[in-house]
Amino acid sequence: MSTRDDLLQQLAALQPALCELHDESHLHAGHAGAAGGGHYRLKIISVAFAGKSTIDRHRLVYRTVGTLMNGAVHALSITALTPEEAARA
Repeated sequence: MSTRDDLLQQLAALQPALCELHDESHLHAGHAGAAGGGHYRLKIISVAFAGKSTIDRHRLVYRTVGTLMNGAVHALSITALTPEEAARA
């Protein structure tokens, strides 16, 4: 299973209405951290983010993907929205 698949499997615990995950590792070739894990961009929409600040939403995502952040993932850019926020955007 790929790191991307592992991330998506872990993120399913947040019961997202939308979960878009893009591997952007190729954009970071030569970057000092590129050899130590992938670079990913995530857009996730879930009711789990209701009432939470941006920092708390990011912390929730990091807790959800757990140990993947300790090696397989070097960088994770996160856009975390509630369904209501996504509908307004």
